[in-house]
Amino acid sequence: MESNDPISAEAVRSLVPWRTTAREVVEKLGAPTEVVQLGRRSAYRYDASSSKSAGLVLFVFNMFAQDMRTDRVWAFFDANDVLTHIGATYGTHRTQYALPWEDVHEADDDALRDAKRPGVLGK
Repeated sequence: MESNDPISAEAVRSLVPWRTTAREVVEKLGAPTEVVQLGRRSAYRYDASSSKSAGLVLFVFNMFAQDMRTDRVWAFFDANDVLTHIGATYGTHRTQYALPWEDVHEADDDALRDAKRPGVLGK
């Protein structure tokens, strides 16, 4: 099950603070999920989610597993609708099917642990 298309990391990287306008952000990312007014400034929130489920049904005993991941981007604009800051997280591309007794986040945990070890990223 998906909500909105995954957010393109390439499109987000093309947005340049203090040069990109709100109009250009909408042209590249589409309509925001939410627009928040912050006095004379504003912020646009973009969301996408993906979830995959698997289940086992045996008359009395039932097991289900669900992995749900999201992409989220916040874009902040000044009073002139010029981008000042942007933040993004991406997860929908890592959504996976798993049986109820499998840990779908184990591979993510291993990758994060390896990334924190010195010298691993340089290989």
